[in-house]
Amino acid sequence: MYDYQSETTQFLNKYIEEHPEETQQRLKNRGLLWDVQLDAEAEAGYEAAKLPKKPYAYQPD
Repeated sequence: MYDYQSETTQFLNKYIEEHPEETQQRLKNRGLLWDVQLDAEAEAGYEAAKLPKKPYAYQPD
């Protein structure tokens, strides 16, 4: 099987082993940016507010 790990991956794995508290911090920080609930009404408003794109962006008006 393919067992290669880059130096970066090895460093990160070793760091996580030595600092187990970082796992909880990583999950907490992930919740701030990625695991968020989107507001469907606000998203619909953003879509409605979009301006149509020009066929050729560099065409002078």
